[in-house]
Amino acid sequence: MIVAVNGVERAVDPKDEGAPLLEWLRERLGLTGAKNGCGIGRCGACTVLVDDKPTLACRTKVSEVAGKAVKTIEGMEDADGTLHPIQRAFVEHGAIQCGFCTPGMVLRAHGFLLKNPAPSREAIRKAISPNLCRCTGYQQIIDAIEAASPFYPPERGKRD
Repeated sequence: MIVAVNGVERAVDPKDEGAPLLEWLRERLGLTGAKNGCGIGRCGACTVLVDDKPTLACRTKVSEVAGKAVKTIEGMEDADGTLHPIQRAFVEHGAIQCGFCTPGMVLRAHGFLLKNPAPSREAIRKAISPNLCRCTGYQQIIDAIEAASPFYPPERGKRD
């Protein structure tokens, strides 16, 4: 079984096929950006993208992503380390507090903006509602997502 993780095809050991995707990413691949928050799919800290769709890695078995593309927070920056516009927007708008929820929040926002490049603030609020942030309100997060929206879809290019 093969899974493409951040653009790199990864062979899955058959003994890992029934493991939670979150565990496989963190413990087998060393990709620790996705967090284990609640472990029951209620907090969104484990959100990754599977074929560009926000997915709870704690509730998804590795076998369910066979042949699909998984993107983690580690796969968001450019090869030269430049932050993706959504990551930069989170930094610039103070949308990062302790950072525990941030990877999941960024990936949920990215998946949302790929399909909704010009959202209303209400649509943003609804889109991020499955992800919890215990440090602050959601105002800065919504501001960041709104600020990043002009950079979607990705073919519109990078910042000037």
